[in-house]
Amino acid sequence: MRIIKWGIIGAGNISASFAAALKQMEYTELAAIASRDVNKAKDFAGKFGIRKAYGSYEELAKDKDIDVIYIGTPHTEHMKNAELCIKNGKAVLCEKPFTVNSKETKYLMDLAKEHKVFLMEAMWTKFLPVTKKVKEWITNEKIGKVKKMQVGFGFTVPYNESNRLYNYSLAGGALLDAGVYPITYAVHLMGKLPVQVVSTGVFLDNGIDVQNCILFKFGMDAIAMLSSAINAEVGKEAIIIGDSGKIVIPNFWMADKAVIYDQKGNEIEAYTEDGRINGYEFQAYEVNACLRTGQLESKLNPVQDTLDILSIMDGIREDWGLKYQQDLDSSHSI
Repeated sequence: MRIIKWGIIGAGNISASFAAALKQMEYTELAAIASRDVNKAKDFAGKFGIRKAYGSYEELAKDKDIDVIYIGTPHTEHMKNAELCIKNGKAVLCEKPFTVNSKETKYLMDLAKEHKVFLMEAMWTKFLPVTKKVKEWITNEKIGKVKKMQVGFGFTVPYNESNRLYNYSLAGGALLDAGVYPITYAVHLMGKLPVQVVSTGVFLDNGIDVQNCILFKFGMDAIAMLSSAINAEVGKEAIIIGDSGKIVIPNFWMADKAVIYDQKGNEIEAYTEDGRINGYEFQAYEVNACLRTGQLESKLNPVQDTLDILSIMDGIREDWGLKYQQDLDSSHSI
């Protein structure tokens, strides 16, 4: 089987988690790391046994030995990092949120088609075995018709203006960093876009949201109540309620278990995943499979899905009056 050679842009914590998964995957080689700080790149390379450490992203993008590049930088950097990789013919797996807005995503989508390279958002939750099982349960109507969904994703980070989560210039806020999880999850499980979106939030003086609640309406029958926060522990559980039972997924974003209950609260069925590396490997397996078969997109997570989610978040921010510099940028006809 063809060995897929990976490079990583960005030597932070998320890249370290992804690197740990790659290092334990068969027919996969983590061949290079790039950071703007070459010493940081060398330290990262030493920790994970990587042969090449670059002090610039350009060097990695031009490395002819690399098949695909994972981008683990802050989301304000995603568009230009991905653009660099695509223009150099490299397949791209880019962390979430994929970009700051849908216009940036559409630009990368069109650019990847022009250069005929693979492109995907690293929405790892969609590739988890538990998520696939829950989707199967819903499709097979194990809880009847879905009527309601409750999904939250929040955590507490002490306020600090230098922290990217609270930094307007780095497109901080709960919606982009945390809200992308429940929004993507709800749309993915329902298999369709909401017909109505209503939201509200709590905001800092600089305009960014630190907490929000979002209501989706799917057709005439189902609603989803979503929330995210960076200043409150709002939980990380998902509950999908049908007309004959419910599915509970603890820690849905990194889930290894899901349970079906009947309407009286009795456990009907449970699914537990065993043997994962750290959960990041499942999306990497998907990328590897796509590259080996010449696919330019994942069927499970096509770029159109990512564009749809960013469009929803654009609309929410428009309702709030929250615009980042990237929304005002005229480069690339955005």
